[in-house]
Amino acid sequence: MLVTLDTPYVDTSAADLSLALGDEERPALHVLELDLPAGVRLRLRLLGASHQVVLRAAGVELTETVACLPGSPPELPATRLDEANGYRFTATVLRPAGTELSDRVAALRAELAGDPYALVGVFPGDVDAVTALAVRPDPPDGTVSWRTWHAYPQTNELVLTETVVATVSARSEPGLRAPQSRAEMAL
Repeated sequence: MLVTLDTPYVDTSAADLSLALGDEERPALHVLELDLPAGVRLRLRLLGASHQVVLRAAGVELTETVACLPGSPPELPATRLDEANGYRFTATVLRPAGTELSDRVAALRAELAGDPYALVGVFPGDVDAVTALAVRPDPPDGTVSWRTWHAYPQTNELVLTETVVATVSARSEPGLRAPQSRAEMAL
């Protein structure tokens, strides 16, 4: 789902982002609620300062916020693992050359605009100022996963994140491995 947001975005660069788990739900500019198999409920939330995902499933309650968080020092880890709770987060910051940022953002908007498991927010003033979230609708049994993109045209940065969360039954399986990123993670 592609939405045009009616507010300027707060983020100024990738360096201003932080990751918070268990954060309260913050005011959202747009929300997409999803019901997935096995009783998994997700709320994809576009914030003026990036994104928030709220996950509710049997045995799992999680709120992930990637945003400019007032009162918190900016720190977006490249990786965060919590094996005991079945949580895996990765983040990458790209600085594309030339028009590559615009090309990637245009491809992302086109790919996700009609996807019922995706939410793309375009901020006013620049079509490349985008925050996008996409849920993997068919993850391996016992996992839920989503990806996000945060484009900052003023600093020519694209932040990619991927999160995988294992449900209670999957956490008890020996050798559980998170699914691989889809090819479009490189968008």
